[in-house]
Amino acid sequence: MDEREKNYRKDTLCVQAGYRPETGESRIPPICQSTTFFYGDTKTMADLFDLKGEGYFYSRLANPTVAALENKLAALEGGIAGIGCSSGMSATLLTAATLCEAGDNIVCAQAVYGGTFNLFGTTLPKLGIGCRFFDPDAAEEEIDKLIDDKTRLIFAETVANPAIIVLDFEKIARIARRHGVVFAVDNTLATPVLCNPFRFGADVIIHSTTKYIDGHAAALGGMIIDGGSFDFKDNPRYASFNTPDESYHGLVYASLPAAFATKCRAQMMRDMGAIMSPQNAFLTWLGCDTLALRMEKHCSNAKAAAAFLKEHPKVEWVKHPSLREDNYFSLAKKYMPAGTGGMLSFGIKGDAKRCARFMEALKLITQETHVADVRSCVLHPASTTHRQLSAADLKKAGVPENLVRLSVGIENPEDILADLSRALDRI
Repeated sequence: MDEREKNYRKDTLCVQAGYRPETGESRIPPICQSTTFFYGDTKTMADLFDLKGEGYFYSRLANPTVAALENKLAALEGGIAGIGCSSGMSATLLTAATLCEAGDNIVCAQAVYGGTFNLFGTTLPKLGIGCRFFDPDAAEEEIDKLIDDKTRLIFAETVANPAIIVLDFEKIARIARRHGVVFAVDNTLATPVLCNPFRFGADVIIHSTTKYIDGHAAALGGMIIDGGSFDFKDNPRYASFNTPDESYHGLVYASLPAAFATKCRAQMMRDMGAIMSPQNAFLTWLGCDTLALRMEKHCSNAKAAAAFLKEHPKVEWVKHPSLREDNYFSLAKKYMPAGTGGMLSFGIKGDAKRCARFMEALKLITQETHVADVRSCVLHPASTTHRQLSAADLKKAGVPENLVRLSVGIENPEDILADLSRALDRI
């Protein structure tokens, strides 16, 4: 983070962090739509390949436009380095691959996005990386039992998608510290405006920048942010961080300030190439400018929608931490004091067919395989994003058949409520 940025507040960082032009340069980061970069001498380029110098040589690893966004989000989260990825799922995969090898395991909250649940529960086990799922509300001693000497990562979401469970950061952080395991958090639904997981013990933060950070459904992307707090040095769980990397002439990652980020980029991004495109980084940068303003509106609109739905006779239940009776009201006040987010879930009285009739009756609010942009949208997770899960896994993930996920946009709240009311009247 730039020294000038350290005392800036979040709404200022959204606009100002990450890039500062010199005299005569463009005010916002230009799109560097180039795969490669010119150097006039051999040594300078060789030093870049050896990680001894700073600069760019191939956009599969790093790019100036992507770097500007990386710096902005690192500043917003209070981290020391960011890595822009092609999607939120690639960010999650790269994080796991940086820490784990065949024979290792991940301990993951069972209430997570369906794609993450499938990646950790189905895909990675095929590559020899196991996963043990835990109830995020379970007691510490129950989660402790899942961790063994092969555990390399504890993973959870700030606000679970779509179960709307608020994570007890300090509980999970205590467990992670007790065992010397990296604690990574997907902060997509909260954004750095509403929650800063590093303050509460997280080591790595992941975002699907496709969601609120872009905010306009215009640019696919993900971000990994290294908090720089985890000490890999001589930790027996992370031999790969303490063993010289011969592809970089014996570099030992544990000796570096940004050990995780450096290894992730130098090894995993190098070999997998899942970097964010310059065009998408540019669009996401523009979206981030208004993130703080938008989140305020998302939060207030979602609060109004939750209160309305709670009182409707055709709604069985509502999950949103703004509701005083919500199970996570107190945790949200503790970890998300600026607002409880723009997404909520509710249960239609009836089955999946009745949910479908409700969603098809909406006019303003649209059905989309998306969440967290300026436009309000709905989805039936059990038949879409979580369709690949078994009935037992759906239950673990907190996704009953009658759950409707509502991502509340920034439209006028009276129009949103009127649309919900009309659609409910028709079922």
